[in-house]
Amino acid sequence: MEFSHLLHAIENEPVFETGLLLSGDVDPFNTRKQLTRWTTSGKLFQLRRGLYCLAPPYQKVIPHPFLIANRLLAGSYVSLQSALAHFGMIPELVPTTTSVTTTRTATFHTPLGQYDFHHIQVGWLRGFTRANLGNDQWAFIATPEKALLDLVYLQPGGEHEDFLLSLRLQALDRLNLDLLQHLAAYLDKPKLLRAAGIIRRLAEAEKADYKSL
Repeated sequence: MEFSHLLHAIENEPVFETGLLLSGDVDPFNTRKQLTRWTTSGKLFQLRRGLYCLAPPYQKVIPHPFLIANRLLAGSYVSLQSALAHFGMIPELVPTTTSVTTTRTATFHTPLGQYDFHHIQVGWLRGFTRANLGNDQWAFIATPEKALLDLVYLQPGGEHEDFLLSLRLQALDRLNLDLLQHLAAYLDKPKLLRAAGIIRRLAEAEKADYKSL
């Protein structure tokens, strides 16, 4: 396969898997060998085994980190600090893209950044939506309420007020406090219920501060 044929085959795909190139009358061994050569020469980035994207200047579309995260590990969704930063609820930029999954905890070091996946139990796999990232890219992302509770759930001492204050939460008016309470009650874990109560109090205090201005 010539590199020009690869460019035609993947068209505007931000990322692609090896299987996309193995349909039809092709030699799988030769195709994989070519992918290795193009990666070595800097024409492709390998994100994990079998998952690639074009390197500059061949990219037509720059893959969004959230799309990459979803494709790195199926059955995951972006959450925790990455989702909170996406919704403008914490002030810091988050260099590592954080997700949750019911499979194994894992970290992927790629040419396009680090991607961390944290394990949650199957019953807690809820509270996420498929979001439009622009440029016809989509990804599963936690709602703001679920991203916050996922962080509490995974962080030792995450239900303590000191930890929640350390996040420097902002724009709490974006939270659906009833949904937050519903999600916290779903697993019936005192840790989540305590955190939901503190977050509600912080949101009400923020609202009162705005009214006093």
